[in-house]
Amino acid sequence: MRNIQFFSTDTDDGVVSVVAKTGPGEHRTIAQIPIGNAPRGGVKFTKDGRGFVCNTSQNTISEIDAVALTEIRRIEVGHGPRGQGLVPGDKYLLVSNSGSDTVSVVDLELNLEVHQIPTGRDPRHMGINQAGTTAYVCVWGDGYISKLDISPLAHGNPEQTTELAQIPVDREAHPYSLGIDPSGARVFVANTQAAYVTVIDVATDETHRVDVGSTGGRGVAFTTDGQYALVTVENSSTIAVIDVATLQVTRHIPTGSGPRGLVIDHGDKTAYITNFARAGMMSADHPQFAPNSLTMVDLTSAPLDRDEGTFTYEEITVGYGPCSVVMFDLDTLSETERQRRLRRADTPA
Repeated sequence: MRNIQFFSTDTDDGVVSVVAKTGPGEHRTIAQIPIGNAPRGGVKFTKDGRGFVCNTSQNTISEIDAVALTEIRRIEVGHGPRGQGLVPGDKYLLVSNSGSDTVSVVDLELNLEVHQIPTGRDPRHMGINQAGTTAYVCVWGDGYISKLDISPLAHGNPEQTTELAQIPVDREAHPYSLGIDPSGARVFVANTQAAYVTVIDVATDETHRVDVGSTGGRGVAFTTDGQYALVTVENSSTIAVIDVATLQVTRHIPTGSGPRGLVIDHGDKTAYITNFARAGMMSADHPQFAPNSLTMVDLTSAPLDRDEGTFTYEEITVGYGPCSVVMFDLDTLSETERQRRLRRADTPA
């Protein structure tokens, strides 16, 4: 039996809801972890189960434990933290500060912010390449992607991190989040105020546009085989399916109302999407899911390469204002490590 948990960042409740997945179609909410005010973005987990999430209104990030399901500590960063990137090796965390126009570098051994990198106006979500040398940050207010050289972190020199380039999107497009495709060759950028996804060629920094039919791009994920990029489009309550090789939209998958974050469980090829809308506003051809829930879509139940067939869905209730969702596999931790974490949680501070 798999031991999978999903962590939903619920902005309006100030909690992270935890949903256990014990089998196909078997989900139950097992905890709601109180954190700070207005949490935003997906929880970023280290390999040993330390999770970090932004508290936008309190200028902190909360650390939560994937086993004990409790908040461990808060770390001060810049103003209005929104997005995060975990640097391979799990020693450093990058945090975009939408109010400070900076990216914080947090040392996860010291549990302390050790540097801030200046950016443009209102940075949001980001992605880091597998080598841990480059970060791409959506600069929402100025309409470009900030390409950062973070290779000095491998040598313990956070103060030497610099901006390599500003890759134009469009000032009116407002790039919000992005994903680096599994091959590492392209970056897919979801734009909230443009009816297209921007695709960046990593080798040249050249950009392409892919029309997704509506504004409101929010989250980006990739199918298990890396063939398709999935992009949530909030204003049409759909997922745009984009062929990574041809950059063509092959179909739109209806979701619940106001989709934002999404994650794919590659173990059974299911997608989980947050329904952020505070009221149901669905047309008859959409699944009639309540707001403040997760939509589960079985990606194997209908073709992705053409508009044919109907997908299989499930609705999972979480807290109010779910904006992001991530997955953590508890089976990656040894039983010894799990017990150690539980004992720590039971020990008074």
